[in-house]
Amino acid sequence: MSSAIAVCCSPNLDDVSDFRELDRRAVEGTAALARQVAPEQLAAATPCGDWTVLDLLEHMAVQHRGFAAAARGNGADPAIWPAVPLGDDPVASYLSACDDVVAAFAEDGVLERAWALPKISTVFTFPGTQAITFHFVDYVVHGWDLAVAIGAPYAPDADLLAVALEVAERVPAGDARLAPGAAFAPVRDSPGQASDLDRILALLGRSPDWPDGQ
Repeated sequence: MSSAIAVCCSPNLDDVSDFRELDRRAVEGTAALARQVAPEQLAAATPCGDWTVLDLLEHMAVQHRGFAAAARGNGADPAIWPAVPLGDDPVASYLSACDDVVAAFAEDGVLERAWALPKISTVFTFPGTQAITFHFVDYVVHGWDLAVAIGAPYAPDADLLAVALEVAERVPAGDARLAPGAAFAPVRDSPGQASDLDRILALLGRSPDWPDGQ
């Protein structure tokens, strides 16, 4: 993630007062996909630059752990955020991280707490609801990343995609996306009749036609 996402997604989206259920569904969608990963697919390419499936799972897992720590008031510790190997059973390790973040977000008081997210800003903290929007849209997109990398179908529910699209439309599209380590690549064009998922992907710099449309 980069600071580009930090100014997006104010928590006043018209019909959503609590993103935790939407986020849980997005996370559980990635967990369902992770369970389908065969050992030989861990070295497969993904839409995330030069990351393999294993690299993607490691990134997703550490982000879960980091956001879980932030939800519990401990996000400022820089040691939490670097990706670490997932061990002999990467899928099981990833699923454990999914459980951790869902449990952390469900705890009392997380929406009112100020979250430290140093991968986004070392200066500002974020209200819980806003912080969860960052995590939510990331895992809608990472679900697609994982699905296309392993050749699995990906069809989140329409209501989840409608909210994710509104969040994606608020992510700034400026020069920060060109910086090394930026959370998202520059916005891509999408046809007027594109699906909500394809519009989300294009807004956040993915090619819906990957790998043919790099």
